[in-house]
Amino acid sequence: MYGLDQDPTRSFGQLCLVARRLVERGVRFVQVFHGGGGAGLGRPFGIKKNHGDLAAQVDQPMAGLLKDLKRRGLLDDTLVVCGTEFGRTPGAEGDGRDHHPHGFSAWLAGGASAEA
Repeated sequence: MYGLDQDPTRSFGQLCLVARRLVERGVRFVQVFHGGGGAGLGRPFGIKKNHGDLAAQVDQPMAGLLKDLKRRGLLDDTLVVCGTEFGRTPGAEGDGRDHHPHGFSAWLAGGASAEA
């Protein structure tokens, strides 16, 4: 479910599985990080190849985490936030894009029963 049996997804899948186990044990805040050291989704060049390769590393593990939380009845009480550190310009600049301080991508899942 988390892609533990595949090289591209194994590392991030392990982090997502640990996150689920922490949530299951009542830990109130869990952060899972992908990237760093210039190898993350923030690379400003080679957008198509880099983002394709990196998305393949996180897609199955993130889907597995959401499915697993839901299956265990934990998703309604857990807010999953996926975000980036900054945005990118919408247009291509060569084979990449520059930073854009007013653009930011994020998605949320779960948290249906969370109280304000």
